[in-house]
Amino acid sequence: MDEKNSSKLIMDEMLNKFEELFGAGGDIRSYFAPGRVNLIGEHTDYNGGHVFPCALTMGNYAVARKRDDDIIRWYNMSYPKDGVQERSVKGLAPNDNGIWYDYQQGVLWALQQKGYSVETGYDMVMCGDMPTGSGLSASASIELVAAVIVRDLLKLDISMEDCAKIGQYSENNYNGMNCGIMDQFASAMGKEGHAIFLDTATVEYEYVPLNMEKKKIVITNSMVKHQLAGSAYNDRRRESEEALKCLQKVVQIDSLGDLDEETFEKHKDVITDEICRKRAKHAVYENQRTIAAVKALKNGDLAAFGKLMNESHVSLRDDYEVSCKELDILAEEAWKLPFVIGSRMTGGGFGGCTVSIVEEASVDEFKKKIGDVYREKTGIDAEFYIADAAEGARRLK
Repeated sequence: MDEKNSSKLIMDEMLNKFEELFGAGGDIRSYFAPGRVNLIGEHTDYNGGHVFPCALTMGNYAVARKRDDDIIRWYNMSYPKDGVQERSVKGLAPNDNGIWYDYQQGVLWALQQKGYSVETGYDMVMCGDMPTGSGLSASASIELVAAVIVRDLLKLDISMEDCAKIGQYSENNYNGMNCGIMDQFASAMGKEGHAIFLDTATVEYEYVPLNMEKKKIVITNSMVKHQLAGSAYNDRRRESEEALKCLQKVVQIDSLGDLDEETFEKHKDVITDEICRKRAKHAVYENQRTIAAVKALKNGDLAAFGKLMNESHVSLRDDYEVSCKELDILAEEAWKLPFVIGSRMTGGGFGGCTVSIVEEASVDEFKKKIGDVYREKTGIDAEFYIADAAEGARRLK
């Protein structure tokens, strides 16, 4: 089934479920917020560096209708056992449960914390077509679908860029996950056929066309789910911050993203903790890799772009230590194939996906060869998706 028909089927099923649960009639509206894949620039977003993600055609769909009271009722067709979740928009309080509706609640809470008037509730049915725990940022997609629903139904005067910031604020402060801005920004601000070159220190950004003639971006799902909030993710952020504090004693910087490789190498010994030094090295070098990769893409040098992708994975594996055996197998086996331009883990790590640039004519061969060796080495069947850069979160016509 093609993408257009698949999304229409999802929308039809959601509308039927909505009418079954909440009744027909009234102004029922449809929404979508995409997941994202990051081509390069991992764990740099909270270190003041650059990232290069694009929004995906996969994400979370929703249908919603405004209510006349302060009650919100949510149902997720991807988690039917959770049933209808009912809350008041008043009295929402932070937690770190990491359940899908907590990300919805977090956005409403964050909007209120930032002074927006959220006094009226709504009924909603949502459904996702992306795998959870895959590192494609299902959480940001849920946050942004909530943001566009509330923005539209309650007529809030808030830009999509600020919706992204609200999503990050809610995940940091409501859900206890100290993520950077990348995931929410990509979901909010995606553009068809383009990746986003984002400076996370200034939130300045540029849309860069993904001119990859006769190449495809292939996402390989290791099927190992990552659990970031309860994992070492927050530890990595703390270790990076400790390294920054040490460096700030000898060089005037606001973030690790302010350093180039030469300056870091000159002053790195001021970081006495070896682990923190490795974290800082990744943040600095990865930021410079991302800048160089975007320049290479603009110049049509995909070979250089791919080489930098490979180097990114090695750094994430060895210096930042957020890869895992399964991701390493997927990346390292991809490097052996002559029709693979570059391959690396993508997302927060500890599981999830790799992203690879593959010759279009060899995509099926890539799937078979990588799938076979991955099954042989892990006993797991990987899943493959073609990544098409898509539009950001929005109300659907």
